[in-house]
Amino acid sequence: MEAFFVSTLAVAVGEIGDKTQLLALLLAARYKKPIPIILGILVATLANHALAGLLGHWVVSHISSEVLRWALGLSFLGIAAWTLKPDEMGDEGINEGRYGVFLLTCVTFFLAEIGDKTQLATVALAAKYTNLPLVIAGTTLGMMIADVPAVFLGKIAAPNFPFKLVRWIAATLFAILGVLVLLGIGDKFL
Repeated sequence: MEAFFVSTLAVAVGEIGDKTQLLALLLAARYKKPIPIILGILVATLANHALAGLLGHWVVSHISSEVLRWALGLSFLGIAAWTLKPDEMGDEGINEGRYGVFLLTCVTFFLAEIGDKTQLATVALAAKYTNLPLVIAGTTLGMMIADVPAVFLGKIAAPNFPFKLVRWIAATLFAILGVLVLLGIGDKFL
């Protein structure tokens, strides 16, 4: 269960202010159809994080434990630094088209998540923990915890939300994970 809780917390906090959360706000404000948007986020996240988790497991089986420890520790530190940079997203080019809001959300979320810090965190967490289903379930729940309220609140809460504070908290969490892994004591606490 440790893999599930750490994965959920890391992604939920790391997703605050991320471009996919901004995409959720944008889609909600534009289409005002929360259920297909939420289901689209869920399906896209499950697919994206399953692929990221499989990559993380592949890395573990093909890289020595010492190299992996350094790669994971430095990855978490890199994600911490990246978390401090606010994401911006405009609404140009997002059109419901003939396939509907659900498919639009699935495709845009899946593509927006490629190479994103939460996807890279999923790769790192899957490399760290052996229980892939718990990591994927945790990172997916973390995305939903951060993005579902954004769908329901739309643009109303966005101007008042303390994105900067949450980015600093997320960066601190990822930095602590990185330092623990680099020091070789991460297995005792993570």
